[in-house]
Amino acid sequence: MTQFDVIVVGGGPAGLFAALHVGRNQKVLLLEKNHRPGKKLLMSGSGRCNLTHSGDIQLFQEHYGANFRFLRNALNTFSNEDLMGYFNKRRLPTTIDKNGKVFPAVGDAGSLLNILLDQCQKQKVRLQTNKAVSKIENLTDTSAPGFRVHTPGGIYTTRHLVLAVGGKSYPASGSSGDGFIFAQSLGHTVVTPKPALTPVYVKAYRFATISGVSLPHRMIYLYRGNKKIKEHQGDVGFTHKGLSGPGILDFSRYMERNDTIKLAVAAQNEAEFSKRFMETVAGKGKISIKGFLKGFDIPVSLIELILQQLEIPADEKPSNITRQKRIGLIEYCCGYPFIIENVGGFNVAMVTSGGVSLKEVNAKTMESRLVPGLYFAGEILDIDGDTGGYNIQAAFSTGYLAARAISDTA
Repeated sequence: MTQFDVIVVGGGPAGLFAALHVGRNQKVLLLEKNHRPGKKLLMSGSGRCNLTHSGDIQLFQEHYGANFRFLRNALNTFSNEDLMGYFNKRRLPTTIDKNGKVFPAVGDAGSLLNILLDQCQKQKVRLQTNKAVSKIENLTDTSAPGFRVHTPGGIYTTRHLVLAVGGKSYPASGSSGDGFIFAQSLGHTVVTPKPALTPVYVKAYRFATISGVSLPHRMIYLYRGNKKIKEHQGDVGFTHKGLSGPGILDFSRYMERNDTIKLAVAAQNEAEFSKRFMETVAGKGKISIKGFLKGFDIPVSLIELILQQLEIPADEKPSNITRQKRIGLIEYCCGYPFIIENVGGFNVAMVTSGGVSLKEVNAKTMESRLVPGLYFAGEILDIDGDTGGYNIQAAFSTGYLAARAISDTA
């Protein structure tokens, strides 16, 4: 067996950042199951790596669901500005797109990963790849407290252990959920993992022909058992099998099979839409129903499809539409119903909802409240952010916080 001061399991952004920040005076081992660290990081942002979001760090609380309070200390300790500054100082400038997403200016996730690996080398982190951990033992009750980490190639012991192995999303990247098994074996509770940041597939879907069409800043209402349980606003895109886009991805953490999504296609509520419709009828103008709907910023292809479904001719005058069809038009334009067949699985989910219970982790240090010397960082925790760099920022921030806590105890 080989003894280390710190062992970090998982070579994603949380693990790499934790390993390189614990300090040169620590003997650090980073174990990665893949042949190279950062496999999922290289996939982020379509290979460009959306590493964080711009703006006031205090506004990040709107983008982590109900568990934001747990992250507040980590984000304030190592913010988005700190993260951008870290890479800028190492000659990797960042750029911000029109939506506030932050990327390496070179547009390549590999450049960011190379800096992390270079920093690990400078900090004398011992990196071992193709080292899948098979078992972790808690040695607290022995004469030499700490942990024993088993791999096919050897057994290692350590005083401090950081679990940063991710969740279950994109299992091809190595996130197979084994971190949850390790956490449970060490006495921790795991909130049932679910796919998040995922598209949804719709029953009897009728919009495959307009795949690729999107609607900006639309209201989305989620119903369960005929009761509205949540609402959200964001961009929505139509796919071959259902709905996607940032608005759907961010909202997907709350969705379940057989829920109903109602989409405000016209970006208007029923009262406003009805008022404008009746004003148009009273005006007795020459505008067609297709022309009327264009005034609501609805793509023409979507207008035509909705009118076909309602059997309303595109050139029909609003004043000639029957009351029954007008009611259907208002429903489809202000809250088109989609019944969820399935929420996308872990193979397409960008992140995992659920994970190690936050009640059992110290938010100021990322150390376990149950097992001294055990730390968690990144997606293994029961917190998930919106699309747009929020999850990678959380990974860096929690990894940094864990490293700083370990350094303080050295």
